[in-house]
Amino acid sequence: MSEHSERTTDAADKPSPGDLDPATEAFVTHRNLLFTVAYEMLGSAADAEEVLQETWLRWVGVDLDTVRDQRAYLVRITTRQALTQLRTLGRRKETYIGPWLPEPLLTTPDVAEDVELADSVSMAMLLVLETLTPTERAVFVLREVFDLEYDEIAEAVDKNAAAVRQIAHRARAHVAARRPRGVVSPAQTRDAIEAFQRAVNTGDLQGLLDILAPDVVFLGDGGGVVQAVRAPVVGADKVGRLLAAALGTVAATFSLHPARVNGHPALILRLDGEIDTVLAVRIDDGLISGLYAVRNPEKLSRVGRETAVSR
Repeated sequence: MSEHSERTTDAADKPSPGDLDPATEAFVTHRNLLFTVAYEMLGSAADAEEVLQETWLRWVGVDLDTVRDQRAYLVRITTRQALTQLRTLGRRKETYIGPWLPEPLLTTPDVAEDVELADSVSMAMLLVLETLTPTERAVFVLREVFDLEYDEIAEAVDKNAAAVRQIAHRARAHVAARRPRGVVSPAQTRDAIEAFQRAVNTGDLQGLLDILAPDVVFLGDGGGVVQAVRAPVVGADKVGRLLAAALGTVAATFSLHPARVNGHPALILRLDGEIDTVLAVRIDDGLISGLYAVRNPEKLSRVGRETAVSR
């Protein structure tokens, strides 16, 4: 995998490298990469930011003369902190009200150009990663997304390289059995989103049913803070009627806007102009097989501005 340019959300406010001490310069240079590692492991931007704070605190205490590869060293610190945070997050999810969905990110346009990166941060993939153990998730992300060597990953997860190879093999098989069934082009995703939006805007229930896969799954995340379905809704007919009923109650005040969320086309629903729901999708064979509606206000702060992710 090639190195990808790294962008910050607020590049104008970013100090030039010449203004920084070596430790700060290295951290700033790799910050977007480190955020992406943490986010892919946690599915939470807020928790990823906490991990970066912990990474920084540990990094400033390191003797840089002893560091051979600053990028690898920073990734190792971030991974260890993310593993600790992932276990804490797991305990929080046990008491979470209703389905837990990853925190959506309004991503920069260049993310879609890196197909592997966009796939790795997609809502569908993050939900697949949720089914891995913490160590499997770390190994999969570091190997498959960031192309780290097995010995580097071994240091990050406190395993030997042979064990990491076995974990990677097991995680790949697990993910392959659960990820979208085929390669979906950006055009297919865009067409499905546009067809869905047209059907919703016109109240065309049949048009809605036509774009939904027979076994489509709808998940809603309100976190117990706002109203949302508390169990998966399965089947085109049930999902179509649920959406028609829900949107019918706010017909006069809602609007749907296309957006680039987690590297893929998605929709943002606004009520009276305020962001109410982020609707991400999974596409299989040209039809929507997964609908992920994030309504928990605590998870919507990142869709008001772009977040840069990178490899």
